Amino acid sequence: MRRIPILTGLILIATAAPVAAASGKFVERFADWSAYVGESAANKVCFAISQPKDTKPKNVKRGPIYFYISHWPGDKVQGEISIKVGYPLKPNTPTEVVIGKDKFKLFTKDEGAFVDSTETEKRLIAAMTGGSEMIVQGRSKRGTLTTDRYSLNGIGAALKRIAKDCP
Repeated sequence: MRRIPILTGLILIATAAPVAAASGKFVERFADWSAYVGESAANKVCFAISQPKDTKPKNVKRGPIYFYISHWPGDKVQGEISIKVGYPLKPNTPTEVVIGKDKFKLFTKDEGAFVDSTETEKRLIAAMTGGSEMIVQGRSKRGTLTTDRYSLNGIGAALKRIAKDCP
């Protein structure tokens, strides 16, 4: 069963800290990625999370921006990718993730971008763990193209940690 999680229900955005989990906790930081565990009465979720190192254009007003990789052991879901881009995305216009020569198209809903299959998620995660930088491009409802640059330093260790906490 695939979800379309926007973890904002589990996550409170803090200006000084990268992220604070409302019903979970920070587990460990691995360079530019962090591991968190959240639990509710119904489900446990573990996620690796990062924010972009750079965003363009600079003059665009946006909310918080996060890239998540989540494990939901109660639903037997691992490696679920979601991106919170910080503005409403243009409907029916995919968001693109580029790692080296690899390109991935994600479908959009509201302020989120998501992968449509587990096979594509596995390929994207493999590219991430083998890469050093990831570029995410999305188009707002108003037509503005944004480019977010993420470091992939620490992604492998963060993924190992969430796999340990949410097997």
